[in-house]
Amino acid sequence: MTNKELVMYGRSYGCPFMTTAKRVLQKYDVPYREIHIDKDPIAKERVLGWTGFLSVPTLIVANVGEDLPYTDFTPLAKGASPRGIDRGSMLTEASSLQVENWLRKHGFISD
Repeated sequence: MTNKELVMYGRSYGCPFMTTAKRVLQKYDVPYREIHIDKDPIAKERVLGWTGFLSVPTLIVANVGEDLPYTDFTPLAKGASPRGIDRGSMLTEASSLQVENWLRKHGFISD
C-alpha cells in the first residue's frame, strides 16, 4: 500500500483504546502518523465532526501526507457511538481484533 498511510487521531496522554491500537500496530510493525486532538484545534473539530464525540483513537486511511480519509466513510446516525464500527476508511475506539481485521482489509497487514 505505497500511496496510502495510516493516520491515528489521538491525544498526547493515554487512554485504553489508544493503548490497544498502538499494541496492535507495534505487533505488526505498522507505521503510522499520529495527530493529537488536544494540541491541534482543527484535528479536534475533525474528530468531533466525524464521530460526534472526541473519540480516540480514530484511525483513518489517508493518501500519503494528507490528514483526511482517502475516500468517503460510512456516516453514523446522530448520537450513535462510533466505537468499533468499521466505517470503511475510518475506525474508532476498536478492540484488538477489530483493529487487526480493519488493517488486514486495507492491506496494512497480511496473514
